[in-house]
Amino acid sequence: MSFTVPLPRTPLEGERAQWHDHTHDRWSVARWYEKGLGWATVAGPPVQLLTGLRFDVLELPADAGDAVLRLTGATGPVALHGERMAFLVAAGSADEVPGLLDWLEWGGIALGLTALGADGRMPAPAPPRWPSATADAAQGTAVWLRPPEPGREVEPALPALAPFGYGGGDGGSGGGAPDLVRLVDAAATECHRARLMRGNTLRTRTQPLAFS
Repeated sequence: MSFTVPLPRTPLEGERAQWHDHTHDRWSVARWYEKGLGWATVAGPPVQLLTGLRFDVLELPADAGDAVLRLTGATGPVALHGERMAFLVAAGSADEVPGLLDWLEWGGIALGLTALGADGRMPAPAPPRWPSATADAAQGTAVWLRPPEPGREVEPALPALAPFGYGGGDGGSGGGAPDLVRLVDAAATECHRARLMRGNTLRTRTQPLAFS
């Protein structure tokens, strides 16, 4: 399946001036996350973000993640790293994912869908609007597709289990991030669809030509 992921936009002149004294090194990246967002980091290279504290991560193949992004208008922050896409979800959600998959009747199916919670780590994407972010995206380094905003609380926008009897956001014009159940269901569906399509493509390429 072909998919298109938008590259980070080129920084404006004022943003270049703001960041001109920052090089994309371990110290400056870690400082951006620790000071701007209050997120714990682990020294690299590459710098990594600790999961299970402020957020957990739902990780899936990039082609499936691209479909989820197109179908789901609102999510929390989303990052791309090579062939994997990471959706930030509420802390504690990783423990709920296996049970949700069973309840949604996806249990036991190889989906390529994983969850990172306590003691997990994810590569720290280049901070958004940095001059190096576009080059990083082209080289397969982790980048933000839907970045967090420094100075704003991330937690209210993260998909989480909705209280019983409350439907949560639907990702549409009603606003709000989708609840965790809907996000996991959408992710599992698209992971399964992408896996089938990749398998069909492989079989088509390896089948010998038939002549009558």
